[in-house]
Amino acid sequence: MARKPVTWYIATPADGIIELSRQAGTPVNLADAVGDVVDHPQPCAVKWFDESDFSYFRMVKRVGEALEDTGIWPVTWPVRLWIVEPVGDTGNWSPHHYPYRLLSHQVRVVEETDAWPVLGAGGREVLHVIRHQIPERAARWAADWDADPEVMRERRWNWEQCGGRTCGSGSWARLMALMASRTRREGAAQRWSERLAGDTVDQVLADADVSPAPLHYARSRAADLAVAAQHQARLDAYVLDALRGTDLDNQSVGAIRG
Repeated sequence: MARKPVTWYIATPADGIIELSRQAGTPVNLADAVGDVVDHPQPCAVKWFDESDFSYFRMVKRVGEALEDTGIWPVTWPVRLWIVEPVGDTGNWSPHHYPYRLLSHQVRVVEETDAWPVLGAGGREVLHVIRHQIPERAARWAADWDADPEVMRERRWNWEQCGGRTCGSGSWARLMALMASRTRREGAAQRWSERLAGDTVDQVLADADVSPAPLHYARSRAADLAVAAQHQARLDAYVLDALRGTDLDNQSVGAIRG
């Protein structure tokens, strides 16, 4: 049986320029090169070592890792995703540790494709959460904390360490999600989703004069909600409800005090 062809990806900011190439002073714009073979402007002499800030083209076949080691900072959305083909010699820092990566000095830019998969198999759901659910909930999360910080600290500790009848503990659920991301090669997707979620909270509450503790709480709730969306087709309700903070939202202040 013939092997399925491998698809290789490079992620860039919205302008299509490989960020590491921009930082090195030799910008490579993939948007201007669709259908063409692109030569690396300053290839390393000893393959495959970093002799400069941008020594080779870096591509991945696991799209959930496409945002790893791109140099894109701060985390932002949208990004663009390109399907490329390596041309000529290829290499890898370590095929054992990075089996999903490939390095080359030439690439053919095949086409641009939808960017949402860089946020994982549930990337569409992650974007929906970030765009619609987090803006609606951020102020409520912060207000819940401000209403009674001591009760909320206890409630959060119970959720983190103990869980409840219908869902696991928060710390355990985060570990399950992290393991799923590593197994599915979506570690970069999870880190990016968490940061986008937290940054959305910052934007929503920017003019609300929110103190650090409720802001941190709202950011953590947003990050967990985004991760739940990333893995909603993989993890069961016992894990997902923990990430979604069901007990945090449903548990009454009176029950905690009692």
